[in-house]
Amino acid sequence: MTAAIFEIKRFAVHDGDGIRTTVFFKGCPLRCVWCHNPEGLTAIPQTAHYSHKCIGCGECKKEGFTPEDCLGEATVLYGKEMTVEELLPILLEDRDFYETSGGGVTLSGGECLMQADFCAELLKKLKENEIHTAVDTCGFVSKESLDKVIPYTDVFLYDIKAYDEEVHIKCTEVSNRIILENLAYLDSLNKKIEVRIPYVPDYNDDQIEKIAHFLAPLQSITKIRVLPYHNYAGSKYKALDIVNTLPEKLPTDEEIKIAVETIKKLTNFVVLS
Repeated sequence: MTAAIFEIKRFAVHDGDGIRTTVFFKGCPLRCVWCHNPEGLTAIPQTAHYSHKCIGCGECKKEGFTPEDCLGEATVLYGKEMTVEELLPILLEDRDFYETSGGGVTLSGGECLMQADFCAELLKKLKENEIHTAVDTCGFVSKESLDKVIPYTDVFLYDIKAYDEEVHIKCTEVSNRIILENLAYLDSLNKKIEVRIPYVPDYNDDQIEKIAHFLAPLQSITKIRVLPYHNYAGSKYKALDIVNTLPEKLPTDEEIKIAVETIKKLTNFVVLS
């Protein structure tokens, strides 16, 4: 069994508690206008060319060129089929850092649970090695996919992008009904959940209070993070030669502060940004 992986990020500090290694899986069922990992949207391998990194070495003009031959790392291949046996030794290399920092391994994407069987096998191996595990998911997956990974997942990093269905469709091209249902399902099983809310002006900035009301009765949320939208991924869209959908307007510090305070007033959770 293999999975399509587009990045393995070591020493990650924003994908769960402590120092972590994050595995990014290719393929995603959503099309968020603010997507900052466009290289993870499709499961098909993609070649990206970052022209500003080109050093004119000429390697790309030679017969049999592969992205690994690019001396300036201007040409990058996103997407490599890997087995659990190939991944596991890489993920175990930093176990000392996991143990001292309270970290571990996070599966992300794209949407990692589009490859749920592989995730379950990998997570099981990690738990056998006493590694803390996190699954970063948009929640737009089947309950069957969740059930496969639930026994081996210590915490779910769960995205909530909107409460109103029409707003969610506008932002992501899909309904959020299954997302909200799956969150309630995980909560009913007492699985630890860290909710993540991207804040994007003119898209979901009017959803904060509604999301807070929905989350308030849940019992298994460990914390909520409001994630300020950024447009750093613009160069990726250009390199991949795909349409850049990133909004131009960025949130202000005051807007994020108000969003955090709004959620705090309506819930009993720890709220961070």
